[in-house]
Amino acid sequence: MAYVVDFETVSTVGLESSPVAEALAGLRANEARYFKNKYGHVFTVEPAGDAKSAVDWVSGILEEERGLVISSPPLEATEFQVENIRMAYVFYQNGLSINVMYTVDDGGKRAVGFKLSDGMELPAELESFKFARQKSKLAGTIRGSYFVIKKDH
Repeated sequence: MAYVVDFETVSTVGLESSPVAEALAGLRANEARYFKNKYGHVFTVEPAGDAKSAVDWVSGILEEERGLVISSPPLEATEFQVENIRMAYVFYQNGLSINVMYTVDDGGKRAVGFKLSDGMELPAELESFKFARQKSKLAGTIRGSYFVIKKDH
């Protein structure tokens, strides 16, 4: 069942099995606030099993571009388009959030972003990335990194 993410009242709905559920819920709410403020988009997620196309698209890009396979199970995912940008998010049990920003126009920006919830360990598969820190009222300290997508997906 789809869940509209409320960034005013942060809830762990759908993320309860994560050891950092509250921080991950704050991270998810932070993303919801961004898309509502910037694009007027209501950020809605589904259980990963119901959002298989989003999970598969993100997983395929990670594997094709960098040979990455995320070991943590996905809990929730979403995919949508704002303006000319196709977006997908997957939220994992360990507290990781991965997003794909894919401009549909040729020559546009295309990237994969990683965000680590406050309090989670750096996953072994992401040890080669450098992470910057940012503060968030909703999510505490977020550590983030990214890479540019080179191929068409």
